[in-house]
Amino acid sequence: MEGPRSPREAELPQVFDFLNKKLRSEAPWSITAEYPTAFTPQNIHNMRIIADDEKVLSHAVMKPLIIKSPHVIFKVGAIGSVVTDDAARGQGLSTQIITDCLKSATEQSCDIAILWTDLFDFYRRMGFELAGSEVSFVIEEEFNVPPVNLRFSDDPKVSPDAIYRLYASHSVNSVRTIEETRKFLSIPQTKVYTAWETNGQLAAYAIEGKGVDLGGYIHEWGGSVSKLMALFAYIRAQKKQPYTIIVPRHSQNLINQLQTKEVTMNSGFLGMIKLVNFDQLAAKIKRAFRAEGVADIVLEKHPAHFVFGVGQELVTIEQETDLVKLLFGPIDYRALGLFKEETVVKLEKVLPLPLWVWGWDSI
Repeated sequence: MEGPRSPREAELPQVFDFLNKKLRSEAPWSITAEYPTAFTPQNIHNMRIIADDEKVLSHAVMKPLIIKSPHVIFKVGAIGSVVTDDAARGQGLSTQIITDCLKSATEQSCDIAILWTDLFDFYRRMGFELAGSEVSFVIEEEFNVPPVNLRFSDDPKVSPDAIYRLYASHSVNSVRTIEETRKFLSIPQTKVYTAWETNGQLAAYAIEGKGVDLGGYIHEWGGSVSKLMALFAYIRAQKKQPYTIIVPRHSQNLINQLQTKEVTMNSGFLGMIKLVNFDQLAAKIKRAFRAEGVADIVLEKHPAHFVFGVGQELVTIEQETDLVKLLFGPIDYRALGLFKEETVVKLEKVLPLPLWVWGWDSI
């Protein structure tokens, strides 16, 4: 048995065959079509396998993302497609391969790692914790919006340049190229809904589905709130059945508008997050606070604990997973009762950190 290691380029067909059988057995397309930026020769150094006698036994892939937010530019190691052959389970192979992905993320100066799973206890043993915020809205009924002079379409042939322009206007997004947007638009089972101005300019877009994942979920969207609401109304009328919109917590204007409609709102976590480079992330957070006029933020790592607070008002945090929730939320600093009101006001200038990974970037 050898690994964890990166596959050799000649091994890629065998690796993809393993993943297709284990993760996409009922799909008529390859998993590479669903993750066109993760499964490429350019990212082969971030793929990990354990093999025995040339047979793939376990796999995971890490895709570094640069995510911009108003306060911090994060480097995030997104981990996915974690699978071990049934006959090789119980030997700790998945643990080994995730550990090696984390090592690679650290070597590539990622601040944090993130993955999406329902195996919470398994990943908690490796230091991951549910954190970040995600809000979903089930659009239960058709609804009306004020009249808008827009033309709506569900034609998937949309210019990636136009999509990219609106996507780039988000306050929190991952750095993409127009070519990457083109690849994402070609993912199987992707539905594209658009709203157009009378002059032919794209006013709003919404993306539903991503291969076998996210069917019935709008996981990517862009445009002003009023035009998005008009597009969402069009989608509900076209589908004639409920669907779900996924929204970051910081998109308060859109959240407020959606709450005025017949919707079911659910709050959840962005994913499972682990710190991989505390010192680098702490330095970024301190710079963000200084930019907001808070020069005495304390965020320190000690051998057995962390110290966090402002000025002389400090708390000791024993577990790194608790610190992850303090930094990324969802958390109400007032409800914690740990800090005075004036300290809470200072902390909330930056925290919880607005981190968001759009659906096309999830792996």
